[in-house]
Amino acid sequence: MKTVSFMKMDDATPEDMQLIKDEAARHRAQNWLPTILGLLDGLKGNRFGYQVDRYTHSLQTATRAWHEGARTDMVVAALLHDMADDLSTDNHSEVAAAILRSVLDDEAVWVVQHHGVFQTYHYGPKLGLPADTRERYRGSPYFDACAHFCAAWDQMSFDPDYETYPLDFFMPMLEEVFNRPPKVWGDPNLAPTGANT
Repeated sequence: MKTVSFMKMDDATPEDMQLIKDEAARHRAQNWLPTILGLLDGLKGNRFGYQVDRYTHSLQTATRAWHEGARTDMVVAALLHDMADDLSTDNHSEVAAAILRSVLDDEAVWVVQHHGVFQTYHYGPKLGLPADTRERYRGSPYFDACAHFCAAWDQMSFDPDYETYPLDFFMPMLEEVFNRPPKVWGDPNLAPTGANT
């Protein structure tokens, strides 16, 4: 395997950096979707007290989005919104959004990034938390989309009797999204987007 000539990045040549960029792109093309599916698969089993496990919840959320006619980016966002639960439960929304930022559109990323805050509207008072925490984002053009995501899909998807589609149903959508050219290093679109981020 070809390697770079430097020991510290200050000494890198343009050819070195192109080699790294090319190798990263090759690795991504071969491994990114399997890695994402591994994160999703990791949600199997642990229910955290819910009637369905986090994997089923994810599939159910995506099924609800698809039934409503949501566009591909939002269905994939619904499927993967909790994929970082095992990595970082308390800020899983931000972690998932950071992962998805280079392939999903701004609205879908914003919804994933903020769904954790917006969900408190549905359960917060039962834990002594304010229900209006989401109001600080009222000025965002994506506020209504996130509120709907949580109300109609996310908070509804803990039903063991709901007819939930299997992962295979969503694979063409996942493949479409993860085969898109990613936003590249240094692209300002990799920064958080939308009003009142």
